[in-house]
Amino acid sequence: MRLYTLATGDQVYRYYKSIVIPFEGPRKVASTAIVNGGYREDLTAVFNNDVNPGAGMACTMRAPTYQEHMRIITEEIGLDPLTTAGMGTAASMENAAIKTECYENLTVTAIVTGGVEVNGGRVGDPADYFQPLAKSMVEKPGTINIILVIDADLPPGMLNRAMVTCTEAKTAALQELMAGSNYSTGLATGSGTDQTIVIANPVSPLYLESAGKHSKLGELIGRTVLPAVKEALYKQTGLSPSLQHSMLARFKRYGIKEESLWQAYAAANEKPVMKAKFLAALYQLDGDNQLVTYAALYVHLLDQLSWQLLSGEEVCQAANELLAALAGKLDVTAPVVEGNDTCACLEAWTALVVAATGLDVAH
Repeated sequence: MRLYTLATGDQVYRYYKSIVIPFEGPRKVASTAIVNGGYREDLTAVFNNDVNPGAGMACTMRAPTYQEHMRIITEEIGLDPLTTAGMGTAASMENAAIKTECYENLTVTAIVTGGVEVNGGRVGDPADYFQPLAKSMVEKPGTINIILVIDADLPPGMLNRAMVTCTEAKTAALQELMAGSNYSTGLATGSGTDQTIVIANPVSPLYLESAGKHSKLGELIGRTVLPAVKEALYKQTGLSPSLQHSMLARFKRYGIKEESLWQAYAAANEKPVMKAKFLAALYQLDGDNQLVTYAALYVHLLDQLSWQLLSGEEVCQAANELLAALAGKLDVTAPVVEGNDTCACLEAWTALVVAATGLDVAH
């Protein structure tokens, strides 16, 4: 089906689990695509393909090499493998988000698919990939995939600058959602396999030589990519402000989860209630307005400590003040942070949540 008509005159189609853009004329393209990637002026099309065969099934290649796999996909969707750049993802094309912004005769469109619940991470997180994987497997195909279309002519270097601005916008979207890394206590800046395609129109009469944040083009890139990333993540996984209005969501990256709280509760009670009853009370408490508000403040203190913007003594004092205030609102005894490090702060928060949950269980 035809999804959208771009300002360049190109049509955006969705079929065969792919979003496809055949070019109506010459285009300048900069991309992270493994096949036909980099800077190209000879491409005739680009696409984004959902390689996920189905729920619970591994993403496997259909040929001995990735290049042959992409050739098969490209030919199936009716494109020339020699002049097409494509991206793979486990996200559904039906969950794509399309955003367009205009300023005078400049139009920018972002087409985004995404998800960060599995391999969202923060740049600099510990990594274990170095040697090539078995060629029969596709390891974590791209999760936040972006096609950015600019209806203006840009020099080659500015397409790369546009990609930088696009990446900043993606990271800003994740920050605004407080999406956590799955590999550290940090906030996610993207996934480990994000891919991007930036397209410019060399036949446009509009010629621009700036794509940074001080330029209108940079502004429009941010105003399209940021909301498109948010919408795509919501469509794919439900990630949204309402989903993040949760104490457990805020503390997940610091290791405070249902199981850790249950273990702490069971260790503190000789005859704990059944686990199901405890978890029911925990989930009931999890979205409490006061608890979520204080959780957001408390987690930010831990971030400030990690970034060395506050000292351990400063964080400890502020943490104890927050614990005392929240304990009064929840009608439990306030635990005390006994140390100036992250572990001590987490132990105290765990004790408070366990006490509040236990109180609800008793009622």
